Amino acid sequence: QVQLVESGGGLVQPGGSLRFSCEASGRTFGRYTMAWFRQAPGKEREFVALITSNNDNTSYADSVKGRFTISRDNAKNTVYLQMNSLKLEDTAVYYCAAGNVPLPVGADPYRYNYWGQGTQVTVSS
Repeated sequence: QVQLVESGGGLVQPGGSLRFSCEASGRTFGRYTMAWFRQAPGKEREFVALITSNNDNTSYADSVKGRFTISRDNAKNTVYLQMNSLKLEDTAVYYCAAGNVPLPVGADPYRYNYWGQGTQVTVSS
């Protein structure tokens, strides 16, 4: 069993930055693909970014490419999401996810076994 605990959400102005952290329990963190998803009110959960278990592949949604960066530190059991140039449409609850997920299907939330509790990001002027 893996438990994921997110931190770092908050209120930010357009153009601002935030950094999320997601810390995982257990010894198997390094084996999992880690991802970030988000869900805005009235919308389905959508893929944001992922990083594979051995750090050699990342993938981003087109809407965040060039603005967000995902990274992980397996020694600390932690995955990060650096979000720059935030836009109003980035407002959502952001979720950390973990699973044995192949890169080609990494954007499918149903592939992930473990989820964090979610953290709110509000981009507003």
